[in-house]
Amino acid sequence: MNRNRTASLGLFLLAACSAVKARDDAPPLAVLGPVDQLIQPDEKHFAHLWQITKGGENAEGYWSFGGDRLTLQRRFGDAKCDRIFVTDRSGDAPGEHGVLSQLSNGKGVCTCSYFMPGDREVIYASTQAFHAECPPPVDRSDGYVWPIHPEYDIYVHDLATGTERRFTDSWGYDAEATVSPKGDRVVFTSERSGDLELWTARLDGSDPRQVTDNLGYDGGAFFSHDGKQLVFRATHFIEPGPNGELIGTREQYVDLLKKHKIRPHRLDLFVCDVDGSNRRQVTDLHGASWAPYFFPGDKRIVFSSNHHDTKTPQVEFDLFAIDVDGKNLERITTYTGFDSFPMFSPDGKWFVFASNRGGTDAGETNLFLAEWR
Repeated sequence: MNRNRTASLGLFLLAACSAVKARDDAPPLAVLGPVDQLIQPDEKHFAHLWQITKGGENAEGYWSFGGDRLTLQRRFGDAKCDRIFVTDRSGDAPGEHGVLSQLSNGKGVCTCSYFMPGDREVIYASTQAFHAECPPPVDRSDGYVWPIHPEYDIYVHDLATGTERRFTDSWGYDAEATVSPKGDRVVFTSERSGDLELWTARLDGSDPRQVTDNLGYDGGAFFSHDGKQLVFRATHFIEPGPNGELIGTREQYVDLLKKHKIRPHRLDLFVCDVDGSNRRQVTDLHGASWAPYFFPGDKRIVFSSNHHDTKTPQVEFDLFAIDVDGKNLERITTYTGFDSFPMFSPDGKWFVFASNRGGTDAGETNLFLAEWR
């Protein structure tokens, strides 16, 4: 799916950005244009909707501390695996990729980018030290699995100079880094202890501290706005019964991890203090619940889940909200397809997520910006 931009399209995008900027409710990001027609009838929290990307697979759009840019991962055109991009500032003339600029160098596969305090640097994970090209696709002889590339390390990229420094430098999976709103520590997922656990470290990678120690995949963590808690996804194991073949036992998890794979058959959300204490389960929904983020005020959590659709569990994900004590489950999106990676802007007014809605090609996933109400 080649998405080369022509000069005429560039003029159109610039006009679209200018038109949106003139509105009283203009978003703080560079966008392609308003798409209120893509809001579903029951999506009552979306006052207005804008499209940020067009074409390919775009995901994990995370806000800068200043609330005026996003960092994201994108697979497009002839690219075989994800690259890291940042959005241009609102009003900038669109470049080769529209309102996006590529940050990563094109080597290996990349994932999970996030702005560092001050918005001058972006932290992200890449296999670039080991792979000149994309790694081979994951072997799915074990069924639907996610790859856990042990070549992943975490890097910090300077936006002004393009220079990078290593945040991690050891064999084994290190990825999924996000930064505390307090600007003091980074949380990430690592298998350095032999299992996929949460760790935190200072902004330069020093003082690493293990947060979780339960068997299973603990990952995708975000800090609360006050910096005191973490919300994350964790493996929910299926206990062996007297009859039938089971998928999702502890033994199967350990076996797959040796092959650098996990099966996201069942994930639930947990919250803990930043040191790992006071761990408690939030969801118990018999599906894959993931991509959590705290609401402003840290009393509720927005997340993605397929628990409501057992027929197409790998395709039908919607956004939900729930109190931190597991009460008051609420469905946020009702689009038939994929909705995930939700995140509120620092001021709580704007809401970014990834969705298949409005796509013209199979599997196309774009980022959208909603005015939240």
